[in-house]
Amino acid sequence: MLSISAALGSFSVPAAAQPYNPYADSQDSLPPVAADGTLHWGAFYKSAAIQKSYERLWSLGACRGTNKAITVPVERNKLVIDNLPEESFTGRVRATTGTMAGGMIAFTEGPRVDPAAAVLIAQLHPAGVTHVQVGGRTSAAAIKPGMSVRLRATVDGRGKTVEPVRTVDIVTLPTDFKPDPIRANTLDTIVGTVMQNRGKMLLLKVDAGSIRRLSLPLADDAAVMIVDAAQLDLIAPGDEVEITGRRWSGEGGQGAGTVFSSRIVVNKATTPPNLSAQPGADAVGLKKPL
Repeated sequence: MLSISAALGSFSVPAAAQPYNPYADSQDSLPPVAADGTLHWGAFYKSAAIQKSYERLWSLGACRGTNKAITVPVERNKLVIDNLPEESFTGRVRATTGTMAGGMIAFTEGPRVDPAAAVLIAQLHPAGVTHVQVGGRTSAAAIKPGMSVRLRATVDGRGKTVEPVRTVDIVTLPTDFKPDPIRANTLDTIVGTVMQNRGKMLLLKVDAGSIRRLSLPLADDAAVMIVDAAQLDLIAPGDEVEITGRRWSGEGGQGAGTVFSSRIVVNKATTPPNLSAQPGADAVGLKKPL
């Protein structure tokens, strides 16, 4: 399994506390998102080991920028990601790992799943500011505890209903979202957090009003849609992906190249393929999605 910590160790996080580095990008103190929406990535160190060794020497006072045998390799080791041109990619997901803050998506270019194709790694910004949008139809089994869902239902004063729910949307809510209170015996749009998914019964909580716990039966043919969700765990092998980012294929890059991604749009595959036994699925250490 590809180590997230190892990958994040190879480039600096903007605005984070770092040992003083005279060769660092002078703009490393900028926020991760500029006023125009452009992401700021800071410096990428092709060899994390060289940079860590240099920072250790600097903190010990053993190097103060005068020994060219040290400073020249250190300077050459640094790549300013923001100087790379931005490109667009389309393809298919091979695997995912990590979270919205610094996670990765392995993908191949092209409209079809090709096990022999070169695998690229889409790197999400460690500050969690990469725009991720997932959409499309999925199964009821994809509804997990902690997810936010939206649906239409009529419940009684105890939060129960006998009418099966036929449509459920999985959504990502704004941080300042406040749900409306549930009105008993009234057909309402309900937005709640999944507590349990028992297959044919969905248990939700709503943080408003007097009716806060809901028990909703799911219809056998319930349509479950992902609506503009920003969640990495909703992405699966075979999904279509469109990525905008800055590619680095040189030293220190992952797979056939690391794409430092500003925008990722995923459309769910109607019939996800089984990639686990096909050649190339573990080409970069991502043997299965997390």
